[in-house]
Amino acid sequence: MAYQLLDGKKISEEILTEIAAEVKIIAAKGGKIPHLAAILVGSDGASITYVNNKVKSCERVGFISTLITYDANITEEQLLAKVIEINNDSSIDGLIVQSPLPKHISESKVVQTILPEKDVDGFHPTNFGRLALGLPTYVSATPNGVMEMLKRYEIPTDGKHCVVIGRSNIVGSPMSILMSRNANPGNATVTLCHSRTKDLKYITLQADIIIIALGKAEFLTADMVKEGAVVIDVGITRMVDGTKKSGYRLLGDVKFDEVAEKCSYITPVPGGVGLTTIASLLSNTLKAAKKEVY
Repeated sequence: MAYQLLDGKKISEEILTEIAAEVKIIAAKGGKIPHLAAILVGSDGASITYVNNKVKSCERVGFISTLITYDANITEEQLLAKVIEINNDSSIDGLIVQSPLPKHISESKVVQTILPEKDVDGFHPTNFGRLALGLPTYVSATPNGVMEMLKRYEIPTDGKHCVVIGRSNIVGSPMSILMSRNANPGNATVTLCHSRTKDLKYITLQADIIIIALGKAEFLTADMVKEGAVVIDVGITRMVDGTKKSGYRLLGDVKFDEVAEKCSYITPVPGGVGLTTIASLLSNTLKAAKKEVY
């Protein structure tokens, strides 16, 4: 069947344009310009690219951005001290600490040290708890990006069977909450699958919507998907490829070429959900500056 691509670039552009327009109005009224701080530890290639894109996006919408970089040998105490310093800086609205962090630093401890009202990544237990209770919160960027795609492409979710594959706190778990809550998009019947799920194929073949976030390249194949399903691929894996200028290519969790033929809608990788995550992060930062949540 003919499928429609869910274009992350288009959705991201729409959101960023809306944010930029709102920042112009705030500036014209002499209001607080949103300020996002990012901490980058070490020299992971993908993290550097991602953080640089965040800084560029901030400039584009008129935000102030601060990038703080450290060598990988920084101690946990030093990093936590910096987080506390930013917590106490009223000029900064949002703070993200880019993962992955070096092995000797506890990501959990760092996340829990960030003030919930500055946690624009939506990872703090308080923000996750607010999400679970349906209270105003910062929804983590990737699940929020998926919801924006569903909303802006007007994909019906009401009463649909949504299968989420992967149960991480960053994507799978919040995704299952968002898709089941009484809202639009939402009101789906959700099955959350993971490494211990028995007969996954039996379950995915019943799905109207599949959201997969495993980080296993080309895991979802055509024989696991029913005709007309909506497939949203959150996974991204770098594969070495000597034919590419960058030396690698990006693959999603979905075997795109064969799965697409059965879908009504599908996200590409790259060019899909990944592009909406930065826009969602900036959307949370705008909320933080406007004190919409706390």
